[in-house]
Amino acid sequence: MEYILGQDRPQGCIFCPEKGRSFDRERLMLHIGADSLVMMNRYPYNNGHLLVAPVRHLEDPRQLTEKESADLWSLVNASLTCLEKVMKPDGFNVGLNLGPEAGAGVAAHLHVHIVPRWAGDVNFMTVLDEVRSIPEHILSTFDRLRPAWAEAFHLDPAPEALRRS
Repeated sequence: MEYILGQDRPQGCIFCPEKGRSFDRERLMLHIGADSLVMMNRYPYNNGHLLVAPVRHLEDPRQLTEKESADLWSLVNASLTCLEKVMKPDGFNVGLNLGPEAGAGVAAHLHVHIVPRWAGDVNFMTVLDEVRSIPEHILSTFDRLRPAWAEAFHLDPAPEALRRS
């Protein structure tokens, strides 16, 4: 609720990564590449809800270079593979919300939503009370997904900085 009321919103753009990082557990960034990044949604619709965004601050997919577009969609595909391997969903919702009127919470930085879905994951709670039931803490999900990303990109799954946190 604090986020909705604007009290818990981080300063700056949530999608703009710090330079020189390959991931950022505190900000839930699973992978930061040269052109695109993958992060977990801090306020997910479902467990494993990922966001894939270009590193460059853009608001429209038509602004992407061919290289950026290829990298972005490559990470969408890698995200699907990683989520299938770790979370074993029955399906996915994948999409873009372009502009505030279309539901974009951060309209100024383009991002693709990837939401894992399971049979029966929508129940009366979301209909009656607009409440979501997320059965796993978000950092536990991050810690399960990060090794799959490390494996996919041949990275150390827990660099020294993560081992200390």
